[in-house]
This record gives sequence, C-alpha cells and structure tokens, in this order.
Amino acid sequence: MHGDTAASARARSRRSVSRALRSLHGGFTLAEILVVLIVLGIAAGVAYARYDSDPKTALEHESARLAGALEHAAQLAQWRSRAIAFAPDDRGYRFLAQNANGEWTSITDDDVLRARALPPTMVAIPRSYSDQPLAADAVIPFRASGKNDPYAIELVLGEWSIMLAADPLNRVHAIDAPTR
Repeated sequence: MHGDTAASARARSRRSVSRALRSLHGGFTLAEILVVLIVLGIAAGVAYARYDSDPKTALEHESARLAGALEHAAQLAQWRSRAIAFAPDDRGYRFLAQNANGEWTSITDDDVLRARALPPTMVAIPRSYSDQPLAADAVIPFRASGKNDPYAIELVLGEWSIMLAADPLNRVHAIDAPTR
C-alpha cells in the first residue's frame, strides 16, 4: 500500500508541476488554436462573400484594375515604340498591339494587358476620344509617341456606373457617374 500512495503522490506532484508550468508559460492547447483558426476562417469567408456580392464594390474594383491597365498600356506603347489599343468586346476587353505591317493583334505576353472577361452583366463602353463621341465597339489607340488625346470609358454594372477619364498626360481618373 505504501508504494501505491507514494506513486500516486508523485503523479499528483507531476500534474501540479505540469499545471504550474502551463500557467507560467500561458500557452494554448492545439484544440484552442484550431478553434480560433476555424472561427477566423468562417469570418473571412463571410467577409469575402459580402465583398463579392456587392455590385458597387465589384465595379470599383474592376474600374481600378482597368485604370491601371490603361495607364500601363500608354506607357508600354512609348517604351516599345509601337501603338497599342484598348478594344472592348462582348465579354470584356482586350489590348491590341500594332505590328510592323500595321496589323492589330491581341497582346498575350503581358499579364496586365491580357484579354479580360468582366463579371456577368458588367460592360466597358468607350464614350469619347479627343472630345468626340464613340461607338460602343470603338477602339481607343495609345500612340508610340506618348501624345494621346483625352478619352473616356464607362464601366456599367446594373444601376451603377464609373467613368474612367484620361488626360493628355495619360493619367486615368475614376469618376462616379450618376446612378441610372
């Protein structure tokens, strides 16, 4: 019996030392860490779903992406000394490069200027170039000289719309258009 009591006393002593060390270090168990990670994952999923389902936010995100691509295209036209153009299509838009023969081909070697499909029901509509109205399928050129005329492209999604307007220095500004 005496051996059992000594062994159990030693086990209790080890448990109390183990608890004391844990409280001293203030560590977390693996289960506690996993619960926190699961809760954070669910919260991130909900936040992403809310962001993705808001049409105005999607339109703002897409307009920022297109504005950057337009500025990049204007700079690339100068750098490569060849004309580049913005071309809308029924699913989105693409950028074209003019080769030595004067033919226009889709740009595929630049991630920013690759063909882009817009979210469903969103459209990019060229509105003006050099203060002249444009057809909905018009192409907007960027000259190799860098001397480009002002232009405007409207992104529309449902009742929301954002106008992208460029100045002669190839800076693109996003302007909220009135709701439809």
